[in-house]
Amino acid sequence: METVGREMVIENEMGLHARSAAKIVQVSEKFESQISLYRDGNVADGKSILDILTLACPKGSVIRVEATGPDAEQAIREIAGLILRGFEEK
Repeated sequence: METVGREMVIENEMGLHARSAAKIVQVSEKFESQISLYRDGNVADGKSILDILTLACPKGSVIRVEATGPDAEQAIREIAGLILRGFEEK
């Protein structure tokens, strides 16, 4: 099974907080693939708000998003787009 990943910088002012984590979960749940977020040796399930919040990502944090499964590339594209758009909070 294919694993696709991408490193991203959290650019929005509030960092990765509850609302932005919820948006990642909302996108992640559309996909069959397993989605994981990594920061400083910690890993979070991309389909769990609480897991994502445990990564504690303020503005400027570098995270890696990985997806494993049949729709991994599309999942990474959509999650990366969400992060690049600052979670539509601007």
